[in-house]
Amino acid sequence: MDRRNPWRVAVAALAMLAACDQNSYKPPPPPHVAVALPVQRAVTHYLEVTGSVAAFNTVDLVARVPGFLEEIKYQDGAVVKRGTLLFTIEPAPYKLKLEQAQAAEAGAQASVLQTDNEYKRQAALGSKQFAAQSVVDQALAARDAARANLQQAQVNTKLAQTNYDYTQVTAPMDGIVTTHLVSVGELVGTTPTQLATIVQFDPIYVNFNISEQDVLRIRASMARRGITPAEIRKVPIEVGLQSETGYPHTGVFDYAAPIVNPSTGTLPVRALFQNPNRALLPGNFVRVRVPLEQQENALLVPATAIGSDQAGRYVLVVNADNVVEQRKVAVSDAVDDLRVIDDGLRADDRVVVGGILRAVPGQKVVIETAAARAGASP
Repeated sequence: MDRRNPWRVAVAALAMLAACDQNSYKPPPPPHVAVALPVQRAVTHYLEVTGSVAAFNTVDLVARVPGFLEEIKYQDGAVVKRGTLLFTIEPAPYKLKLEQAQAAEAGAQASVLQTDNEYKRQAALGSKQFAAQSVVDQALAARDAARANLQQAQVNTKLAQTNYDYTQVTAPMDGIVTTHLVSVGELVGTTPTQLATIVQFDPIYVNFNISEQDVLRIRASMARRGITPAEIRKVPIEVGLQSETGYPHTGVFDYAAPIVNPSTGTLPVRALFQNPNRALLPGNFVRVRVPLEQQENALLVPATAIGSDQAGRYVLVVNADNVVEQRKVAVSDAVDDLRVIDDGLRADDRVVVGGILRAVPGQKVVIETAAARAGASP
């Protein structure tokens, strides 16, 4: 101690103590977070799977008679109606065969008329004992043989007419015809020759598979709604392309396989859609949504409020003491920017919807804003 000026030493000591007091640690204030109550509303639960589009009908146009291809009467990719002429296969030889068969039929018809009249004459004479029974029998046999020949001639005419008709290849249905696979002047029909393919787009099918568990869910939902398996076409189906928002295309169940595939554990299912604008093309992969049932007063929270870790999904809530808690939740359907919470949350829980990164489970927070309902505004 400085004996010359004790007061100076005392003042220095007090200054040092004051400095130490100013540098002492002060904990940071609690973070500010925004909370909101879950939205309560009626929601429809859906089964969502991936499917593929298939044509309602696809037919290969094949030459059914041999001959040289004479004409191609359509543009590749043309939209045609049923009965539209597409190809012509050398009709002249078949026209001649048809005329030949028609002439033979006319001759057989004349023979029937002549033998029928002869039989009537001989039968009349025989009834008066002016003609032997053997002569009457011969006239009857000639008449019956002529009738049989007429039937054969009529069959030959129909066959010739059919072959002649086959030289005109027409569209068997409304659809789009693919590019032609043969050229004019090419010999076709000596072996099965594919000329082109016609595809029907409207209506159109969507095929998808449902797991065995989902099959049970759908059947239970149908039972609750009073829909029997025979009324499966009452169940609506919604689909959306990968580039589309939502599910703008609506159709109905059309077919379900009678058995579950034992190797995959799935049930093949098909839906039918009207497709007047050909928005759905065969081969497209689509998102499929099947409504199951409606839930009243479901709880929904913003999708951004849901976190995940190795244990699953969770949300952060603020309890009555303004302490953050982590709640494990079961999440299901998405409704706009909200997600349905099936389990783990109560209607009066205050869910952290803002400042989530500042909210640490077990720490106290300050509620900065409190929206009336999470995601209430559209």
